[in-house]
Amino acid sequence: MRAMTLNDVDAVLGIELAVQVYPWTRGNFIDALSHGYVCRVDEDGGETRGYAVLMPVLDEAELLNIGVAAGQQRKGLGRAMLHEMLDVAREKNMRRVFLEVRSSNAAALALYRSTGFGEIGVRRGYYQNASGSEDAVTMACELPSPLTPLPQVGEGN
Repeated sequence: MRAMTLNDVDAVLGIELAVQVYPWTRGNFIDALSHGYVCRVDEDGGETRGYAVLMPVLDEAELLNIGVAAGQQRKGLGRAMLHEMLDVAREKNMRRVFLEVRSSNAAALALYRSTGFGEIGVRRGYYQNASGSEDAVTMACELPSPLTPLPQVGEGN
């Protein structure tokens, strides 16, 4: 993985549009880069396979977005990207990472739980969906010090 640049936005947006029902816009990614958020891409042979965006705030961070190209899902890339972002947060001495996930996204919920995230709340009607809105599950992961390895529970995305 490497830092995302403005040159990556088109490839990242292509993945976002393909895998998200209500995707971020080009402007969202440009704003994240311009505000100094931690933005990473994963490439293989010059092809962008995934991306993640983390917003540090004092001693905490929020995982704002993570996406894996449809053809690369279920191969462990999402887990690897999540671990990368947690490692970055720990290196920046963050104490915890927060995120929101659609309550219907069973695969993401399982991934986050297996990586140490726990549910801390629900945001009613937070996400748009075909029938109006959907709840978001709010999750948090307490981070060990940078010297303590993160748990490597299970394989797969």
